[in-house]
Amino acid sequence: MLFKVTSVSFSGLTTIRIDVEVNIADKGLPTFDIVGLPDKAVAESRERVRTALINSDLKFPLRRITVNLAPGDIPKYGAFYDLPIAVGILSEIKGFNIPENSIFFGELSLDGSLRHTKGALLAALFAKENNLDSIFVPEQSANEASVVKGIDVYPVKDLNQIIQYFNSKIEIEPTVYQLPLPENREAVDFDMSEVMGQEQAKRALEIAVAGGHNVLMIGSPGSGKTMLARALPGIMPLLNEEESLEVTKIYSSAGNIPPGGSLIFTRPFRSPHHIISQAGLVGGGTHPQPGEISLAHRGVLFLDEFNEFPRTVIEALRQPIEDGKLTISRSLERVTYPSRFMLVAAANPCPCGYLNDETKKCNCTKREIIRYRKKLSGPILDRIDLHVDVPVVDIKKLAGGFNNLNRNEPSHDIRNRITNARAIQHQRFAGELIHTNSEMKNKLIRKYVTLDQNSNSMLLDAARVFQLSARSYLKIIKLARTIADLEQAGDVKEKHLAEALQYRPGIIE
Repeated sequence: MLFKVTSVSFSGLTTIRIDVEVNIADKGLPTFDIVGLPDKAVAESRERVRTALINSDLKFPLRRITVNLAPGDIPKYGAFYDLPIAVGILSEIKGFNIPENSIFFGELSLDGSLRHTKGALLAALFAKENNLDSIFVPEQSANEASVVKGIDVYPVKDLNQIIQYFNSKIEIEPTVYQLPLPENREAVDFDMSEVMGQEQAKRALEIAVAGGHNVLMIGSPGSGKTMLARALPGIMPLLNEEESLEVTKIYSSAGNIPPGGSLIFTRPFRSPHHIISQAGLVGGGTHPQPGEISLAHRGVLFLDEFNEFPRTVIEALRQPIEDGKLTISRSLERVTYPSRFMLVAAANPCPCGYLNDETKKCNCTKREIIRYRKKLSGPILDRIDLHVDVPVVDIKKLAGGFNNLNRNEPSHDIRNRITNARAIQHQRFAGELIHTNSEMKNKLIRKYVTLDQNSNSMLLDAARVFQLSARSYLKIIKLARTIADLEQAGDVKEKHLAEALQYRPGIIE
């Protein structure tokens, strides 16, 4: 007898309908086969399902069982077909009907309970988009799926519970979405008030976060580059609803949402070590998974010791920085992940780190310095909006500053200004499919930025004298637009352009 159960498969962030066809035949030797291009995890469902049924005091049918995952030409990955396969078999041995407009999705434990399974949010979104009524998921994944309104999300604890539900012996109440507990916004590594001095670097980071711009900090060891970067979460505004859904979809696909978790409201802050591989940074693998740049979507990718990353890894950032997305192609599939991140990089000025330092002597030769700096190519540096020198803070000033932390501006004050600037951009770009000034293309720059004659002349003179590339020219305009937004100014003025020009390398020494 044939039973059909609806489930899903994933290709990146794309969800595909999978019909799990379970045929139980009386004739032939007892077997349990799964066909339809299953990978190892799917093939192992046979042992998980069989053992889960036995340990749930259910009699496993000693008959010829064939499971087809249709369409058969799409590779199937993962353990989330356990539940639909088990439901198909249970429908035969317990005699209940399987609802046609429902998705079944989840991994089984050997005791018959269901485990938290990645991708529940993507499965629920697919159900809604395809006018399906409900989705049955593991209890620990239900809150994640219940983010999607308009469908019933049934939390399933174990196989016995679902049998009793379909035999009308118990009721399973659909999960009502529960907001996560209020986040402690002050629970960050550092507050900006703890950073002594470095006013220019603080200002640069404020501008960078307000407009989503990339920034490179260059300074000697101990100057405070890492501390400044670690203080960024304290000044970053929370994700809006649209951004939150974008980020949560990526984390759901990667399995980074914990049991009972749901929407992500805080902006990601990713800080991979410089030994990371290219696939680890940009994504990849046999079955392409999101890399650090996608996990940092709508947040910060902090690359400390920027020059120590392999050149091939750094160069792989070029296209994602420009396009805000990355396409990974393999022989069997092609997936695209978003990667609209804010790059924050920190580097030493030379191999020993003390070039131009007033307290310590640099021991590097000119050749060593040139070789060290060549690790960062011109195209990569051209894609970074703000270049900031971070000098070493005088010890006397540092010691005196600890007794007067209240004189420094705290993170929440900076965050308020940034939130106001982001609100201006959100209103400006309503309907444009972008969120920040850094995302503006040429057409939008012409639409939203008007320069008066004096400002235009100043920018043209700077472009000619300092030989700015076309990309640098446009980045300065976008940067000036952000500076004007922080002041809540309607038009970009000369002073905004003048400040933006300070952050280009080679202009201010």
